[in-house]
Amino acid sequence: MNLPSSDEMKGRWKQQIGAAKIAWGNLTEDELLKVEGHEQKLAGLIQERYAITRDEAMAQVKAFFEKNKP
Repeated sequence: MNLPSSDEMKGRWKQQIGAAKIAWGNLTEDELLKVEGHEQKLAGLIQERYAITRDEAMAQVKAFFEKNKP
């Protein structure tokens, strides 16, 4: 699988923030903007906010990106 460039991720991420807010209602738009679509940063934020394991957070992030592919 080809990973998008950092700039592509940022551009796509801004379009996906609405969906991310629905998926993770405990996260603010500012927090979502700060992670810029980086899986690891997003997983860390979800892990912290929802008190779940890193593996579970990462699974949620991967599922989200798979579902919301362009």
